[in-house]
Amino acid sequence: MKSAPSHNKKSQKSNWYSFLIWIALALLLRWQVIEPRWIPSGSMLPTLEIQDRILVEKISPRLKKFHDGHLSFESIVIFHPPQNLVDAGYEENTALIKRVIGIPGDKIEVHMGQLIRNGEKVKESWRLLPINYEMDPITIPNHSLWVLGDNRNNSLDSHLWGLLPEEKVIGTAIWRYWPINKFGPIRFPTPLKIEN
Repeated sequence: MKSAPSHNKKSQKSNWYSFLIWIALALLLRWQVIEPRWIPSGSMLPTLEIQDRILVEKISPRLKKFHDGHLSFESIVIFHPPQNLVDAGYEENTALIKRVIGIPGDKIEVHMGQLIRNGEKVKESWRLLPINYEMDPITIPNHSLWVLGDNRNNSLDSHLWGLLPEEKVIGTAIWRYWPINKFGPIRFPTPLKIEN
């Protein structure tokens, strides 16, 4: 009859170990695999709105680096600011969000209100106004990306501060979980098409 308290103590100890293991796994998942974020500005309108809650997948960028690959054109990336933004006053651990418009080897320019990638105009049917700046052609070097906000005329992005080193990428935005009526994978409001 005296073994019951001992059994209860062992059971409680086992429960605590299980609880701590689950906490450790949850933290590992949060830090290394997937991470919730919220949208603080309108630079990604109309795709993402202020206060949207999203999930950021963090494995793909690491795998692509490991296999000497690149993130895909059109991916939405979350990244730490490049050095020139840090020099301008951004904190190094700040997280920014933009869309990948150019990967290594791509030639990107903006002319007469149009985004041009590798000599072809990119038709952005969701954009109501032409792009209100010109951008000379740039060929994206290895280990770098060119990123723009979907709200082309109201975004602090590569057209102002230049190349994004791939090593600064935290992850890719894959899912919106809030607001609930927009729950699902993150996409352009309408498909991106190439204009002939």
